[in-house]
Amino acid sequence: MICALTGKRMSRSQLIPLDLVSRQIADRIRADHPELGSDVLVSRAEIDRYRAAYVEELLLTERGELSALDRQVAQSLAKGELISENLDIGEPSRRSFGERASDLLAAFGGSWSFLIVFGVCMSAWIAVNLRATNSFDPYPFILLNLVLSCIAAIQAPIIMMSQRRQETRDRERALNDYRVNLKAELEIRHLHDKIDHLISKQWQRLAEIQALQIEIMQGRER
Repeated sequence: MICALTGKRMSRSQLIPLDLVSRQIADRIRADHPELGSDVLVSRAEIDRYRAAYVEELLLTERGELSALDRQVAQSLAKGELISENLDIGEPSRRSFGERASDLLAAFGGSWSFLIVFGVCMSAWIAVNLRATNSFDPYPFILLNLVLSCIAAIQAPIIMMSQRRQETRDRERALNDYRVNLKAELEIRHLHDKIDHLISKQWQRLAEIQALQIEIMQGRER
């Protein structure tokens, strides 16, 4: 069988009757090829190409402009590709040594283990210097204050680096969710249009069958 648009010979599984294509896409095809009838066969690739153009025009009408994400979604609809991405796969291997270290230190610094270890070490420090005759850090523990200040000065940038990287990952996840949701919304809209089109065609055929049956019954009565 031959595609009515490209003139290429294809298998029947690769061709779809134009009469079964959704109304919006069929109208676009007929606008470019007004000589086509309703019983011609069109390849799936051509239908996907017109569908991508229709989606881009729809998004452009609703939003005023197309972003790179919108075009990516439209192309995925045309090619039938998956657009969702698991960002956790291979993520540890993409991180540098500094990023892994900052994540580990930030996770440890925000845990009960750190608080317990920190409390035990500080209590031991104070107890040793209070009981020892020749203490290395007598009261009011100036060296301990210096150590605590250094820990706080080092810990804050490490936590900020980890949070900044987490914000980047959250932004990537948000963009991935946006692509998936937009594609799902367009797919659902397309399915609604296609179902409405098929229902209208079915009612039209039922009306034709009913009219034919009435004619046959009237012919028998005569």
